[in-house]
Amino acid sequence: MSLINTLLSYSTTILSSFAFLVLSAIGLAVIFGMMGIINLAHGEFILLGVYGTAISYHAIGLPLVAAMFVGALVPSVVGLALERTVVQHLYARPTDSMVATWGVSLITIEGLLVLFGPSYPGIQRPFGPVRVGSFSAPIYTFVLVGLAGGILLFTYYIFMYTDFGLRARATLQNEEAALSLGVNTRDIYTKTFVLGSFLAGIAGALYAPVVSIQPNAGSRFVIAAFVTVIVGGTNVLLGTFLSGSILSLIEGIAAQLVGTFFGRALLLFTAILVIRIAPQGVSTFISEHE
Repeated sequence: MSLINTLLSYSTTILSSFAFLVLSAIGLAVIFGMMGIINLAHGEFILLGVYGTAISYHAIGLPLVAAMFVGALVPSVVGLALERTVVQHLYARPTDSMVATWGVSLITIEGLLVLFGPSYPGIQRPFGPVRVGSFSAPIYTFVLVGLAGGILLFTYYIFMYTDFGLRARATLQNEEAALSLGVNTRDIYTKTFVLGSFLAGIAGALYAPVVSIQPNAGSRFVIAAFVTVIVGGTNVLLGTFLSGSILSLIEGIAAQLVGTFFGRALLLFTAILVIRIAPQGVSTFISEHE
């Protein structure tokens, strides 16, 4: 293999890993990183986006983009119902939220298994491959990378430069002070949780043409999401970008050198090492020098 092909192969693997980590984590960064709700059903929220997209595409016959939009909305509706009935009683109770969302996760997995069986027909990956000499890679991989960066920037803009973002940050930092200033904190909590669910749904919709559609497929997403958010640290949106970049670089290189399994294992080992060295996450290094 030529040097150029080797560099292209390594770069594609790293970028693919970056897109997966960021898209998996962005919804959890909002729900867990900002709200403190340990949502163990996050992987199943993403999976609902996958199923919603696939069902809309195959059973209803929608074009792929429209099917993806429907798929992204499904977890939003489920998130709204879950927040109204369960989660609103569990703010500031992280252990209870963990148990409750774990129960939701199990119910979702078994429900999908009963309704659709052990697997569901997949969707053909759009756009086809790009070729440079003997090197070939799916164009959709680079589409996912671009969308991951765009969604992360859009989420950052929402929370930093909009009226909702200002009210949300005030509520999540000091609810009593926000209430005294006339902020409807109940409404803010609901909208923030639904936004996190919608972002999870987007991730699922975008990965519907890539993953094997099975009821237990959410576990792959939730592990990547929690690792990325925890390594990212207190500044959750900046941290998601930083940890996604660092972890994808390590996982991508290791996957190329010794295989995907060892790449995943090294990613988890790196996460443990970073947490040991910087318990508040990698974003604290940026904050300390601002």
